[in-house]
Amino acid sequence: MNKADLVASIASKSDMSRKDAERALNAMIESIQEALTRGEKVQLVGFGSFEVRERAARKGMNPQTGEEITIPASRVPIFRGGKALKDSINE
Repeated sequence: MNKADLVASIASKSDMSRKDAERALNAMIESIQEALTRGEKVQLVGFGSFEVRERAARKGMNPQTGEEITIPASRVPIFRGGKALKDSINE
């Protein structure tokens, strides 16, 4: 499912126009991104949670040259599915 399919699904399930459904989806994505940028955790009960984790700097290897490189530290977004989501997938 891509974004256009998701917008169509939201529109049909909520009796919204596709344009309104796309605006709602974009607003949700933007709100989650802003919260994660501020370092906040976003919890959607029954669905899952989004959070940012720190990834430490580490050594790696360039596969083309075999040269050892340093991969810098970074912040990465993480999604953890909630119990209800996991249960619905495993039925």
